[in-house]
Amino acid sequence: MAHTVLVVTALEDVTADWVIGALNRREVPVVRVDPADIGPELTIEFRLGAHGPAWSGRLRTASREVELGEVGAVYHRRPTPYLARFGRLLPQQRDFAAAEARHGLGGVLRSLCPAVYVNHPSAVTHAEFKPMQLRRFTELGLRVPPTLVTNDADAARSFADQHEHVVYKTFRGLPQDEDGHAGAIWTQRVDPSTFDESLCLTAHLFQAEIPKIGDVRVTVVGSRVFAQRITAPAGVIDWRRGDWDQLVHFSIAVPAVIERALSSYLTSFGLVFGCFDFALTGDGCSPEDWWAIECNPNGQWGWLPDAPAITEAFADILSTEGTGSS
Repeated sequence: MAHTVLVVTALEDVTADWVIGALNRREVPVVRVDPADIGPELTIEFRLGAHGPAWSGRLRTASREVELGEVGAVYHRRPTPYLARFGRLLPQQRDFAAAEARHGLGGVLRSLCPAVYVNHPSAVTHAEFKPMQLRRFTELGLRVPPTLVTNDADAARSFADQHEHVVYKTFRGLPQDEDGHAGAIWTQRVDPSTFDESLCLTAHLFQAEIPKIGDVRVTVVGSRVFAQRITAPAGVIDWRRGDWDQLVHFSIAVPAVIERALSSYLTSFGLVFGCFDFALTGDGCSPEDWWAIECNPNGQWGWLPDAPAITEAFADILSTEGTGSS
């Protein structure tokens, strides 16, 4: 039986392009699909019954066709939201059609046992909550900044009084506006004197500012670990903000105890891959220098200097039967 890799993502996804290119060079069959294309450009025929406990049938795109039984791995990246497919409909019709597509097509795409998922979308959803991430970090012995989640201004002021500087960060990225543009709210130092009753509107994440000398992005793909130290111009709290040409990258060794914790972290969430961010308060030789900030279970890595090696690590897992997590 063929081992086909199903790549679930939007049309414009350069990171997925790189992985597909690596799989093509290995002559591994690949079918790329964006579930939001359901309609004439994407038709499905899925069956479950007398032939066993697995879904059978086929999925057809404008250029490819695949039998579900041939799918050995699923690279689930960043598909277009189903609602985008049905935006022309009236609100009730739109919401109904999107929900049916998500639970029908999406439900089967989440149930392709024993296919390897990198990562399974349910595992990604479970692992995206920052409070859960921070708790798991502490359970695994990693250092995290003192943290407060609150919608109470007095609690926020009291927390700020206990620390020299406090930063605010969002739990999620900024959603798209009416024109389809998405902005960003960067991690930033806050002035406690500005806290007022407007904080009660929603939940806020405050942390003690770590006196870091740099940041580290650790990309873990299966058992392979890729770490890059990132040095930004002096005084920059969030290195993602500003001119990326001013950032300095170089490889850094991850202490063994940190590596073991990251492996355990991924296993605990049923993940194969994750992008971890750390604040660094020393040269990195001691685990005490490493402060865990967050893990993006579907993070970007194509901008990193070691992206070619990371690409091959993805191809290794997706092209090898019997590895990974489902």
